Amino acid sequence: MSPATIFNLHLVLGYVAWLLCFGMVWPKLRAMDRVEAHRLIATLHSFRFFGLVFILPGVTGRALPPDFASFAAYGDFATGLLAMAALATIRIRPLFWLSVLAFNLVGAADLLVNYYHGVRLDLPSVAGELGAAYAIVMIYVPILMITHLAAFALLLRPAGKGAGQRRPVD
Repeated sequence: MSPATIFNLHLVLGYVAWLLCFGMVWPKLRAMDRVEAHRLIATLHSFRFFGLVFILPGVTGRALPPDFASFAAYGDFATGLLAMAALATIRIRPLFWLSVLAFNLVGAADLLVNYYHGVRLDLPSVAGELGAAYAIVMIYVPILMITHLAAFALLLRPAGKGAGQRRPVD
């Protein structure tokens, strides 16, 4: 199998595995209080500062396209800081909701642009240059995108849905 085939297979299977896991969590998230559900999602995304490894010498190879590495690193960093802002402002609801919206918009845009850069720069053909950051792309990115989509769905849910109106969760 070619490195590009393995890269694409890993990426698809990362989404499949996380969707199977998330299928168990989603009913519980939907039944939770909206603030608590977004708090859980923000906690996961607060670790995105780790994406700075894309520009850390020695972690990725020198042939990793700089257009990909820099945008991925700083997009993750910004998203992580915004997620931390959401967690820090949980008692100031207008700021909390603004931070929740901001980290989800910035984070989802970051991932979409990284996918665009990955295709444009043929990242699968140089996948080995991701070095240790390969695990981020294959294991962490799928759950990040899935939780951004879940956060948008929860944001669009009418107020009052959740903890006060629990649905059966089985």
